[in-house]
Amino acid sequence: MIVYVAYLATDGGRDAVVLGAQLARTFDAELAIGMIVPPDGNAALAPGDFDDVLTAQADEWLAEARDLVTDDIPVSTHIGIYDSIAEGIIAEAARVGATLIVAGGSGGGLLGPYSLGSVVNDLIHSAPLPVALAPRGFRNQGVRTVREITCALGTRSGADAVLATAIRGSQRAGVPLRLVSLIALDLMPAKRSDDPNAVYAAEKHAERLLDEARGKLPAVVEVRSAVVTGPSVEDAVRRLDWQPGDVVLVGSSRLAAPRRLFLGTTAAKMLRVVAVPMIVVPREL
Repeated sequence: MIVYVAYLATDGGRDAVVLGAQLARTFDAELAIGMIVPPDGNAALAPGDFDDVLTAQADEWLAEARDLVTDDIPVSTHIGIYDSIAEGIIAEAARVGATLIVAGGSGGGLLGPYSLGSVVNDLIHSAPLPVALAPRGFRNQGVRTVREITCALGTRSGADAVLATAIRGSQRAGVPLRLVSLIALDLMPAKRSDDPNAVYAAEKHAERLLDEARGKLPAVVEVRSAVVTGPSVEDAVRRLDWQPGDVVLVGSSRLAAPRRLFLGTTAAKMLRVVAVPMIVVPREL
């Protein structure tokens, strides 16, 4: 398994490297740190060969990024030259054989603990791989491995793929899995999410998820379930207990093209209040 970090020499980029290292350490994976630089479009503005100057600077930045990673993780660094940064990240991740892209949330467009810039926004609406987002300041948390995986699930198309991804991750890492039913939230605005019928449906959904996960995971891996309710998605998600070392998996919107990401409304609302890394899983065929 290879985790590809889309690096920028910014605080958000450093957050991404630290999250990438945490995920690589947890899942016994290699870490590939990459930078995308544009082709020579402004040669007249720079002395000498523009590509050489830019690549040399990128090499320096990548060396600084590598210094953020401890020696227990295999690390490689990569430079790609592409017109589109987002397309370049996707292409480079595919070239190195990555199964996950990590990006920093900081970079314009304030959104709670995240601040999604245009490149990250493009990634979470087009990437064919899961994308992990590092919240602002993640580099300062000092948590070396994932403590627990939370999988947020409704009944809409793609939920099975998200659950399967969560189960595989929990099994590979041997970390606890928390299954959160979003059915009550999916029923809004048709019903209040704390309506007794909505709560009952969510509880039955959570039981089914729990049974399915327990049937596929070793007995030594702890699995539990929870139901979230509240007057809004944000209020409901705040009621969950979040600890350092937690990550949350969410699925893509039904608007996503097959095997592509598209951040849905519920996940976008969760981003406003959840201060732990979020992994967005592409929609299955």
